[in-house]
Amino acid sequence: MRTARTDPTAGAGSRRSRKRRAQPRRGGRPSQADAARLGDHILEIATELFLTEGYGSATIEAVAARAGVSKRTLYHRFEDKSALFIAVVHRIVSQIRPPPGVALLEGSNPHEILRRLAGFVLQAALSPQAIALHRLVMAEAARFPELVRAVYDEGWADEAAALIGSVLGRALRGARPSPRAGAFAAEQFLQMVVTVPQRRALGIGVPMTPAQLDSWVEDTVRLFLEGVQGLTRLQARGISRPR
Repeated sequence: MRTARTDPTAGAGSRRSRKRRAQPRRGGRPSQADAARLGDHILEIATELFLTEGYGSATIEAVAARAGVSKRTLYHRFEDKSALFIAVVHRIVSQIRPPPGVALLEGSNPHEILRRLAGFVLQAALSPQAIALHRLVMAEAARFPELVRAVYDEGWADEAAALIGSVLGRALRGARPSPRAGAFAAEQFLQMVVTVPQRRALGIGVPMTPAQLDSWVEDTVRLFLEGVQGLTRLQARGISRPR
């Protein structure tokens, strides 16, 4: 009696089919992590192009080519070049902000608190990306006024002014300035801290050394607090009305 011989290839097709089904699918929609990495890569390339070549010279096509994506992929994420620039500004501001865990208002007295705030503001304003962004906006603001709005619509100046205003009550010990006077004083403080060091970092003069910046912050805070106290006394007497 003959025994049936088993065909070694029998069932191979079904085994290959099961193996194919067990393998993960390729292609399709990227994961959220992959999408986030791609978005960050695009913004990194766009940041470099905007800051080195200028807003007018940088193009969507150049960003897409250097990032290794299609224009369709880029336009799917950003409506136009203006939207891409706004995203770049948001990225830069997020990178130069103090870390979320930093307690900005901790301190034993207003001088100490304002000194810490001034240090963070100056560190952000003098960072290489902030200086490059400032150059870009100043160079092309006349042709592209939306650049200035994109930078200041981020709200960083209002946020800093609000923090400074919240310290003034402690500094004045009950003689609080009016809301208008407080906003005026906070805006002046930011200008006092940033303007000269930033101009010198831009090349209008010699950039300040770390020791000079430290002295600058100390002297500015002292002058500011003395000025605010005098301003409040004048306001109480009806002599001064800040606009």
